[in-house]
Parts: sequence; structure tokens; C-alpha cells
Amino acid sequence: MNRDSSQSPNTQRYFTVWRWHFYAGMFVAPFLIVLAVTALGMLFMSNTVGRDNDRLTITIPESTVQAPVSIQAKNALGTLPDSALIKYIAPRDADTVALFQVESEGQTNMVAVNPYTADVVNSAPASSGLYDTFNNIHSDLLIGKAGDYLLETAASLTILMILTGWYLWWQKRKSVKAMLIPNERVTNKKKRPFIRTIHATLGSWVSILLLFFCVSGMAWAGVWGERVVQAWSQFPAGKWGVAPMPMSIDHSQHSTAMHESMAAPHVHGAAAPEAHTEAPTHGSVLNSGKTKEVPWVLELTPMPVSGTTMGQDGIAPNIPIMIDTVDRYAREIGFVGRYQLNLPQGSTGVWTISQDSMSYDMKSPTADRTVHIDRYSGNVLADIHFDDYNAFGKFMAAGIAIHMGTLGWWSVLANVLFCLFVIMISVSGYIMWWQRRPTNANESTGLNPPARGLHSAIWWPFALPLLIVAVIFPTAIIAIVVIALLDFLVISRSAFLQKLLK
Repeated sequence: MNRDSSQSPNTQRYFTVWRWHFYAGMFVAPFLIVLAVTALGMLFMSNTVGRDNDRLTITIPESTVQAPVSIQAKNALGTLPDSALIKYIAPRDADTVALFQVESEGQTNMVAVNPYTADVVNSAPASSGLYDTFNNIHSDLLIGKAGDYLLETAASLTILMILTGWYLWWQKRKSVKAMLIPNERVTNKKKRPFIRTIHATLGSWVSILLLFFCVSGMAWAGVWGERVVQAWSQFPAGKWGVAPMPMSIDHSQHSTAMHESMAAPHVHGAAAPEAHTEAPTHGSVLNSGKTKEVPWVLELTPMPVSGTTMGQDGIAPNIPIMIDTVDRYAREIGFVGRYQLNLPQGSTGVWTISQDSMSYDMKSPTADRTVHIDRYSGNVLADIHFDDYNAFGKFMAAGIAIHMGTLGWWSVLANVLFCLFVIMISVSGYIMWWQRRPTNANESTGLNPPARGLHSAIWWPFALPLLIVAVIFPTAIIAIVVIALLDFLVISRSAFLQKLLK
């Protein structure tokens, strides 16, 4: 007897969607667990020792007058031979260290300095802490672009998994209230109904935030973020009157440097100015920093350059332009607490003062601010605030703050709970799969998807929306095409693989 004959169309549709949900879940759950665990690690490290030990504390002396930044920088430069200063990060609080990024012969260190005594407290290679290890796993699984692609694919398929999960639970409950509130089945003595209710009810609550995290996280990814979204969401360079290829002080040169260059590794051989002298006029046109330290919406926006007639209302012409005066100017124009100061690199480099929640500088993303100053004239070439971002840039600034838990302790706690719930949902999915596995020795091998042995027809009213979602996220449709080709060319021709996947 054909097992299909007793199945109603609604039952067949349910089983079809269930199988989609099952296969997507089996693929994405390991990635979701890795992302959740590494996110917990980053939350812990960023709120204890900080990134690059920026939360190291010092004793506040009786005289609370801080040493000149140039003196602090000079001592930081002394930790590496023939070093150059790349960046200064002001203390977060009155009892925390200042940070200096220094470079020498390809080695880059983050040096923590007591801002009152100018003594070096700690020196370590940049991006070498436990936070960065978690961050690198979270970003690309430590395998570069291949890992970035895998995580972006997992996030895309997670969206499909969420949509199918909503449908399945709606078919069981038929009301939003019943989907969100566990009923008497939770107390059922049977293990599987209990686990299923926890999985589905908790999933209903978490899925909305998970959907948001997938979208905001993929905006950092290489394909959907950089190629599809960020390319048309960048901040307009003309906002501050800088053409995409402005003339530099040397009229034979043009600059096409982008803001993302500030988050790239420093270009070796580009001399940086010493803390107490004017910057040299040779070397790279790029400012340098670390990954994800530039507001997302600015990364693909052309950098302004020094040596033009642009800008106004900056540092007074009679004041020498060096790190102490730029630091003082930053305070005068409203920068409070931790902020970052990138020194000009090369003849067209600019002083860049920045403060944003993505860099853990402060809590609120609406306080984002980036200021570029001409290294020769002291003119302000750009003063970019949150209000200057376009709509998607504002969404990303706020979304990243939620994603990273930088809005205060309440957001840290919320993110911790969210990560734990994601782990619970993923693990409970595997438990349900294991509990549902047949005990018959002949059928207990392979994945054993739902409704094994039933014919699962394509239900186009539901398949089309899923296909549209897949097309929106390129890595998902690429994965689907690859899987289809593997199924047609390899799996369908291998009895072993067919047995394994069924």
C-alpha cells in the first residue's frame, strides 16, 4: 500500500515544510551554537578586561592632572625599537589606562599607559587577546573568506528555518497566544512533547530577535553586506564637500582611500609622526586601525585628504598642530571619555577623531561622531554625526549596538540570555531528532528526516516566498544550487549517500 494514499493535502504540506525546516536546522544549528558561544565570550571579555586591555585600572593620584599625551606617547613608543605612532585611544574612565597603537618593522603593539604618570602599564601585540580570538571565530571560523561564506550561508538558511518554524508551530496552535505561551503539554510525562513544546515556544520568542541578528550580522558579511547592502548604503562624500577623487597637496596625486582603510592593517613602510613633532610628508595615504572600528555606513565612503582648500573652523592657524593640541581640540568640540585619534599617515593623511558604539567607545549609537582634520591647515574637513547617516546607516548603527550589547548592562544581560536560548533551541532540536529516530536496526541509520518514505510534493504557495528570500540573500541561493547539483550528480547515484541522508 502506498503510504501517500492516507495523507491529506494539508498533511503532505505540513510534512514538506517540516522536512525543509529539518534539513535547514541540521545544517545551521552547529553554526548557531558556535556563534552563540563566541558571542558570550566577546561579551565577557569586552566588559571585563576590554579589547586590548583598555579596561585595565590604575590608582588615581592626589593630583588628578594627566600627563601631556605627547609624553605618554613617547613612553609608549619606547616599548618597540624605531617605532611609529598610529593611534591614541583616550582613557575610558578616570581610573583606566590610555592606549597607544605603535608599530615597528611589521609588529604592531597596543601599549597601555597610566595617563597620570605616563608609565607603561602593559604592552602586547594588537588583536592578540582572547576577545579577538572569539571575534575571529565569530567572524570567519578562523578560515578566512571560506568561513565568512559558510557563516553567511548559515545565517541565510536560518531565516528560511525561522519562516518554516513559524508555519509548523502555527499549524499546531492556530493562534499567536498559543504559540508564545506553553500549555499543559509542557507537563506531559512523555519526553518528546515536552522538548518539542520548549523548542517551539522558546523558538517563537527568540526567532524575532534571531531574525534581526541574522540581518544585522550579515550586513558585515562579504557578499550580502559588502556587495549588496553596503555598496548602496554608504554615506555621501559630498556631504562635506569632498569629491570622490580630490586633489592632494601634490597635484599629481589623487586619493581614492576609503574609510574602511582605517580598519585595515597598517601599510608597512608608511612612516607615522612622532607624538611631539609634525607628521612627515611621505608614506601611505591611509589611516590605519583594526577590524570593525569604523562606523559601518562610512566604510565605503571616500576619505577626505590633507593639503586642499577644503574645510573651515578648525584648529586656530597660530597653534601648532600636534597630538596635544588635537587632543585638546577634541575635548573642546565635545568628545568626552574614551575616543580614538588616528594620526595622519603620509603626505595626504588626516587627523581623525572618532567615537562610536561599535568600537565600545560609548553606549549610545546616536552619539556616533567622526571628525577629519587637515594636517596642514588644521581645518575640519568633515564632522559626521549619527543624524547625517542615511536610513539604513542609522538602522545598522542601532542594530550593531543591540547586536554587540553595548547599550548598557541591561543589553549585556539580554544578549547573554539570547545566546543561551539559541544554544537551548539548537540542542533541543537535536534531542528531538534523536528521540524520533526509529528503533528498527534497518531504519536507524542516516538522518531520518520527518515523514521518511513519504512523497513530499513541492507546495508552491509556500515555496515561492522562501525562494524569494533565498534570492535576496545570494549565499543561500548559491548553497541551494550547489546542493541540488550534488543531489543530481552525486547523491542520486550513490546508494550509500542516499541511505545516509534518508
